[in-house]
Amino acid sequence: MRLRLHEVAKVVGAKNDITAFEDVDLSQIEFDSRKITDGDIFLPLRGARDGHDFIEIAFENGALATFSEKEIEGHPYLLVDDCLTAFQTLASYYIERSRVDVIAVTGSNGKTTTKDMIAQLLSTTYNTYKTQGNYNNEIGLPYTVLHMPDNTEKLVLEMGQDHLGDIKLLSDIAKPHIGVVTLVAEAHLEFFGSRDKIAEGKMQITDGMDSDGILIAPADPIINPYLQQNQTTIRFGADEDIYITELEEAKESLTFKTNFLEESVFLPVTGKYNATNAMVAAYVAKLLMVSDQDIYQAFRDLELTKNRTEWKKAANGADILSDVYNANPTAMKLILETFSSIPRNEGGKKIAVLADMKELGEQSVQLHNEMIMSLSPEYIDTVLFYGQDIADLAQLASQMFPIGHVYYYQKTDTEDQFSHLLAKIQEMLEPNDQILLKGSNSMKLADIVASLENAK
Repeated sequence: MRLRLHEVAKVVGAKNDITAFEDVDLSQIEFDSRKITDGDIFLPLRGARDGHDFIEIAFENGALATFSEKEIEGHPYLLVDDCLTAFQTLASYYIERSRVDVIAVTGSNGKTTTKDMIAQLLSTTYNTYKTQGNYNNEIGLPYTVLHMPDNTEKLVLEMGQDHLGDIKLLSDIAKPHIGVVTLVAEAHLEFFGSRDKIAEGKMQITDGMDSDGILIAPADPIINPYLQQNQTTIRFGADEDIYITELEEAKESLTFKTNFLEESVFLPVTGKYNATNAMVAAYVAKLLMVSDQDIYQAFRDLELTKNRTEWKKAANGADILSDVYNANPTAMKLILETFSSIPRNEGGKKIAVLADMKELGEQSVQLHNEMIMSLSPEYIDTVLFYGQDIADLAQLASQMFPIGHVYYYQKTDTEDQFSHLLAKIQEMLEPNDQILLKGSNSMKLADIVASLENAK
């Protein structure tokens, strides 16, 4: 972070006399006092604890200055009305000053994977930095901006939304040149009320873009009312601007062709939806003059953020398809489709463990029940359900599958049912089996995956 204290004070409109403090070079900005090192500036945010309570600790750890919403004595500080707003203002300024090229990615599914893919492709040609982990909100995005290396040429930012207006704020901060919307699905329906409102929120990615910006978005007509007429828009999907012409899906890889790349692309990941994510990433790379050969090689070497869809091995040798980071109806349908299309291992069975999808609001039970269309005893031998809103789906499945091939465990305040679920899985899982686990992160299916991997 190439910033000086007086420069920061001017940018954020500090209300105190900053000339009383030496104009020093600042190393980084941190909102966790435990991460402060020599030369940093501290950002006290209000959350479960008020960050102002940790200002003294920050200085003990080496801070040169701090933001503050109240006057303090004995230390250099910048007095502001709201520390978070000042943080966001500073990040927006830093993007403009550094002249970094911003690519922003949002979507109900696939945004993290697509972000990772874009960054990996661009890194073959440019100094590239990307959103780390899940730092994709009003705090995480400016943190990413202000922590990018000084030589960054391309910055790939993930933008998440829980409420209408979240993406607008992030786009106004980042001012992306290229915006990507991967998919409009039912994520966070509890807060939006309808998929149309979700679409409106996602399309606010264009709010911070200039008229010469480029939007890449799905063919889904639900976004049509929110398209900007003065912006270039590239649609992806069948018979659109960019599309997949051939696709071969294997257990742990994909091979596909597009209408804008001459050769086939090989991906060391599963799920045909990842072919769409990769196609979009490849098109972004082409727009930014990355060579085709660099695109092919980067995909072969692909590394994705953990806890997305990935194959793992149980301790007894069974194959685990883990997709436990998050869940919504579209994502669950897609992973069930992928799992169903994979042939059984010789002598093995296929087991699906499905848990509640959160934040679906009043439509939650109905949306869970619709998953019955993606479950078939022809392709999946046994299904175990865990949660509350998924109970009716378990009842529907019990009418479709043979007796003894559907199990339901209710989520309660105690861990009893979760323990019973884990015990049942461990009892039935054999070395030649394949098992899928899918549910929202709060359902803790990741703990089951870990238990299966590490079982003695």
